[in-house]
Amino acid sequence: MIPAPFDYLAPTSVDEALAALAEHGDDAKIIAGGQSLLPVLRMRLNAPEVLIDLGRIDTLRGIRDDGDAIVIGAMTPHHEVGSDALVAEHAALVSKAVEHLADAQIRHRGTFGGALAHADPAGDLGAPTLALGAQFVIAGSGGTRTVAADDFFVDLFETAIGEDEILTEVRIPKHTGWGAHYEKFVRVAHQWPIVAVAAAVKADGGTISEARIGLTNMGSTPIRARGVEEALVGQPVTEDGVRAAAEKAADGTNPPSDLNGDSDYRRHLAGVLTRRAVLAAAGG
Repeated sequence: MIPAPFDYLAPTSVDEALAALAEHGDDAKIIAGGQSLLPVLRMRLNAPEVLIDLGRIDTLRGIRDDGDAIVIGAMTPHHEVGSDALVAEHAALVSKAVEHLADAQIRHRGTFGGALAHADPAGDLGAPTLALGAQFVIAGSGGTRTVAADDFFVDLFETAIGEDEILTEVRIPKHTGWGAHYEKFVRVAHQWPIVAVAAAVKADGGTISEARIGLTNMGSTPIRARGVEEALVGQPVTEDGVRAAAEKAADGTNPPSDLNGDSDYRRHLAGVLTRRAVLAAAGG
């Protein structure tokens, strides 16, 4: 189908974009890479009167080292994030997840911030950023504010970004030296994950000292598996050492049931994939 008619604006600064949002209100829609929005427009599930394209705002692109954090501009394409040396060194879990995100074409067009703002619970970036304790910088007419990952994902396709606000960058605390792995279960290549697990693990002498675990598609938002994290501390990096902790992965989750599998199937998968992800991240 062809989208309904709309006016197109391409501001060159965040202030211009915010002014356009303020002027057009509910009639406007922000577009970043467009890989999620364009199919929705084509199916006419949404018909905004105005599209505000952030693609010409250069300040929203790029990756930089900011002391104790890596900062990724919201309009940075996935392929740049996945190939960046700083991200690979200090936030390897994000690099691992981007490798599994859709296909090469989408990774070149889609944007890091756009995917996170879309907040699909089956998206591949929510769980890694949640697990690593990312912070989301949001700009509005009153200035900027920073929202922790725990508070950013609100519900299905809903985040803490207000209707008159724009996500500008994502700050990811450095996890230098941590092992990382993203274990994704799909039926066909490039599919949305039925379940996926993001694991960052710090191991000393064959024993796990810290762990960060995020779950994809196990509820209406990405989920932090804190019970698993706590149970892993002090455990040896072995199948037996990790197994009992991984069995806690589905605790407190509310996975969907659909054509790819019911909720019980996903709960089982969460435990299996968590064990695999932790062992791979820890080098076991």
